[in-house]
Amino acid sequence: MLSEQSAATVRATLPAVGAAIGEITERFYARLFEAHPALLRDLFNRGNQAAGTQKQALAGSIAAFATHLVNNPEQRPDLMLERIAHKHASLGITPEQYPLVHEHLFAAIAEILGDAVTAEVAAAWTEVYWLMANALIAIEKRLYAQSEQRGRREWRVVERTDETADVATFRLRPVDEGPVPGYRAGQYVSVGVTLPDGARQIRQYSLTAAPGSPERQFAVKRVTGAGAGPDGEVSGHLHAHVREGDVLQLSAPYGDLVLADTEAPLLLASAGIGVTPMIAMLEQLALDGHRAPVTVVHADRSPAAHALRADHEAYTAKLPEGRSVFFYERDAEGAGRPGLVDLADVDVPAGTHAYLCGPLPFMRAVRTQLIDKGVAPADIHYEVFGPDLWLAKD
Repeated sequence: MLSEQSAATVRATLPAVGAAIGEITERFYARLFEAHPALLRDLFNRGNQAAGTQKQALAGSIAAFATHLVNNPEQRPDLMLERIAHKHASLGITPEQYPLVHEHLFAAIAEILGDAVTAEVAAAWTEVYWLMANALIAIEKRLYAQSEQRGRREWRVVERTDETADVATFRLRPVDEGPVPGYRAGQYVSVGVTLPDGARQIRQYSLTAAPGSPERQFAVKRVTGAGAGPDGEVSGHLHAHVREGDVLQLSAPYGDLVLADTEAPLLLASAGIGVTPMIAMLEQLALDGHRAPVTVVHADRSPAAHALRADHEAYTAKLPEGRSVFFYERDAEGAGRPGLVDLADVDVPAGTHAYLCGPLPFMRAVRTQLIDKGVAPADIHYEVFGPDLWLAKD
């Protein structure tokens, strides 16, 4: 792990680097995209770049990794690294891209911190970067080796279903009619589309059917900025232009939020479009005949906005010990409970394993309530749609 000399230097400089990490990543991306504009056009999420969330995620992951190294020199934060590596693999990141990031990141550090970046400081933080980069490269190599699909594959839309005013489900089959690799309930695929300006943008969408089907199925929520940020380019394109017969490019399935092989009680909590991986998990549990208690919690704006609600209810009803509790901000009468998620009177059996997916404030609130009810933090798993800002704030 981190050498003793570098650990001392990183520990001493972490407050200064941490305080400036936002400026550093801002400058890093500006340099990177100026030198390689195709990366912004065809790889990075332009919406997240415009909103600044990708910059925060990079800053948070570097700071979190460095902090972990100096506080736990004998351990590696594998959970964080696995999550990042799965996202990278879905995007097709290669080892050759890591030196490129190093070049522009460390040039940005030197620009922002100036004379404070001595040779000793640069060497220590270079060691941090390559410890993180090489760990990610190794995990991504393993993920690529395990995958039954190489690169992108063309899939034809065979059915589109409008679930709500803002959510549509797409069901696809491979154009080449070849074998369909398996996956695990809870995983996602990267979907690539070519936009009107010629940019090739990529987004991740959770698969909403249990493994074993010769098809791929995912639901897309149309992202609207509503003045707070840009509208979703890819979600808007899929909603406006993609119909039955159209062809999309999909990656192999990736993602580390998957059901553990356990007979323990489970709690699946979601909010908004975070329902999508939970639907696949519930269907899988129903097919497996899971007999321990399964508590399903969902929060949404209203029953009408609750995408895949019929599936949510149907799969829960198939479980011998399944029960659901829905919370709605409005129009809850007869459909669920009013207001935000409150688990005060929801029974959470001892030994429960929890899976969360939704906006960060929702997941933080549910996680806190679960810990208060005795759920072990190690048994609470989560998925973030978009850059993982949990690292920057947790």
